[in-house]
Amino acid sequence: MAFWLARSRDGQQTDFIQRFDPRFWTVDFPRPMMASVVTTGPDSLRMDFEFHHRDALAGLIWWSEDTLDHPLLAYDTDRDYSRTTLSFRWRSGGVLPLDAVNGPTLTIEGRDAAGNARTWYVRMWNYATGSPQDAQIVLPFSDLFGGWDIGSSTDQVYPNDIDRMFISLAPPLYDSTDESLLPARVDGWVEMSEINCDGDRALLEIGDVMVPPHGVRMATAYDDSYNQTPERLLRNLRGLGYRDEILHYVGMSHYYRVVPGPGDTMVADDPAVLAEPALAWHRDMLAKAKAQGYDFILSFSFELLAQNCPKDWTQRAHDASPALTGWDPPSSLLALGNSEAVTHLRQLALKLAQLQAAAGLPVKIQIGEPWWWVKGSYAPCIYDAATAALFDPAVPRITDMRQTLSSAQIGVLNTARDLMGSVTRSIKQDIKNAHGSTAEVLLLAFTPTLLDPQMPAMTELNIPLEWQHPEFDRLQLEDYDWLTGGAEALRRQGYQTMDALLQYPLDQQDYMSGFVLNAEDADAFWPLIDAGLEEAKERGVPRLYVWALPQVCRDGYTRLPDSPPDIGEYEDDDMQAFDDVLYPLALGRDAGVSPEFSTSIVLTASGHERRNSLWSDARLRYDVGPGIRSESELGVLLEFFRARRGAARGFRLADPFDFSSNGLTGSPSMFDQRIGVGDGLAGVFQLTKSYGEGAEPQVRPISRPRPGTITISVDGAPETGWTLEPGGKIVFTHAPPAGAVIRAGFLFDVPVRFAEDRLDITGAAFAAGEAPSVPLVEIREEL
Repeated sequence: MAFWLARSRDGQQTDFIQRFDPRFWTVDFPRPMMASVVTTGPDSLRMDFEFHHRDALAGLIWWSEDTLDHPLLAYDTDRDYSRTTLSFRWRSGGVLPLDAVNGPTLTIEGRDAAGNARTWYVRMWNYATGSPQDAQIVLPFSDLFGGWDIGSSTDQVYPNDIDRMFISLAPPLYDSTDESLLPARVDGWVEMSEINCDGDRALLEIGDVMVPPHGVRMATAYDDSYNQTPERLLRNLRGLGYRDEILHYVGMSHYYRVVPGPGDTMVADDPAVLAEPALAWHRDMLAKAKAQGYDFILSFSFELLAQNCPKDWTQRAHDASPALTGWDPPSSLLALGNSEAVTHLRQLALKLAQLQAAAGLPVKIQIGEPWWWVKGSYAPCIYDAATAALFDPAVPRITDMRQTLSSAQIGVLNTARDLMGSVTRSIKQDIKNAHGSTAEVLLLAFTPTLLDPQMPAMTELNIPLEWQHPEFDRLQLEDYDWLTGGAEALRRQGYQTMDALLQYPLDQQDYMSGFVLNAEDADAFWPLIDAGLEEAKERGVPRLYVWALPQVCRDGYTRLPDSPPDIGEYEDDDMQAFDDVLYPLALGRDAGVSPEFSTSIVLTASGHERRNSLWSDARLRYDVGPGIRSESELGVLLEFFRARRGAARGFRLADPFDFSSNGLTGSPSMFDQRIGVGDGLAGVFQLTKSYGEGAEPQVRPISRPRPGTITISVDGAPETGWTLEPGGKIVFTHAPPAGAVIRAGFLFDVPVRFAEDRLDITGAAFAAGEAPSVPLVEIREEL
């Protein structure tokens, strides 16, 4: 399917929004405090806070440059606020009031008239009318002053070059120099309503595309989007063509409430589980998603931000080292032998299901990537105190999952595996008991970890028998490490292995493709991700998701539909329609063939030529008319032409001059054509034929080989562990080893179409022995 990495708008549909539109404010803050922002109307928003420390400070932020929305949906950058006025009503509670020292302050970051970086601190109380907690505020940017008292201030804001501005919000008892805890948690809120922007620059142009629905669904996460309004996220989803259902991971770092723990730590609280700002955000997201026709899968994983994870909840290796992921800061995997950690997971799942039910949505909960962690040293993290108590102490502890393990050690892995199965089953049953049999519980498995070929015993540890069909309503698979790493053989083996182990039919499986962690990998990874979606669709997987929305917006990934939405009744919706049939008449030696290239030639003033080859491969043209010898053959041609609808549908042509990997017409052997060199990961190689000697031969992709004629060798030895896929792709069961040369022999046909939509043949000319002209042109097939 077509896709586009859109870096910027180029003539696409636009609209205008009022500057300071509530949808586009963001909130940010240092952990462990928590905050969120939601829209409450077309001109209003609300923030919720949980403060724990005296120096806690949150910011409600407006950016002059939109770096969060997809480029086709972003608002234009405008740093000039001169002769512009922002006004709104302010109401608050649980935060410092407007008139307090360190009360709500508008911090403006930009440059002065000389271009020097500057920051201004505008006390909002100076521009307010009303009480310190309920006031009307008017901010004229061409007449704003920083400082405590505008009557004596000379610190006038230069409004022509502003990068961002934020309103700082602090708890009562705020002290920027004191990191200690407040006497008790403070729950705060702020509401801004009647938000209005007047003046010369009150409007911003904004992208307003509406990509037609394309059948792919979106996955996103609260950890990545906690700072945005749900309405902003949904606008991107809808504009980019994502429909039906949203898969939303609540994350591992922002959803839970924290309480003081040992020493100076703050740890996840039970039984409260969700912090009020996270609850407010998710309630708003679910309500707005339902109003737009989306279902919602809420997902959670078996991990917490390590700094907030109680020490007894942490999975540990044989040497008591904790299970820490590679994120910065890291998360920690939860020990499933610890009853408090399991209670946290069960309560979280029930809370998420209750949120869905309260919003009037179907209950759909995903248990995301449950596993026992294996460290970079290959040590399994199954030896926390509670879990280790389940094992026979006489069995040597497992320190490296790559080693050959004894039957007793395999038994230890199986005990941990069965515990995993029991926990996931109990979570599923909790949800079914609370919300009935129509509630869906889905399981997400990450195959590169569960099926790591370096650790064959991983299936004994991390794929419980309790997961087998029909335990969960759907099985969801993701394999993005293998996908972006080019490990095609491992990916395909992974599907087969999961099918064999868990036995979910394809119509009860989903596939998640992605993601691109670093922007510099966008150009390399997104084609692989999009191809992964296509490959899953071809396998028959009915529901496809791309992970995740922040990366989609950052890189401009734009998935396009298969065909125009209003395609005509008689038009074929396959824009590259091809009938896999052979042209039915022998060509004979009188047929014409013309290879052609496209070369741009520029003649310089000195008479020298500069030539630029526009095509890497020749395109062939044929005239097969001279091969027609009788009226009966003429009838066959006319019938075949009508069946192809003229030039609309392609077909195979047996080229009498060039049809073999061995020279042009020789008998093929497994050593004829070098089609690739193994790297230990890649399992898919395109059949090709090279023309010419030297370091840069002309390479021709072969998309229509004759299947029964193909032979393959790897480093000179015959290879039978492969299959042929459409487009002339050889797919190995096991990836060829690094450095191994892959060669192939084959016969092939040429994909062609009629060059024109009509045939001009007269009976008199044919009877007189004049051969008709029947031009064909080679099709360049997508590979």
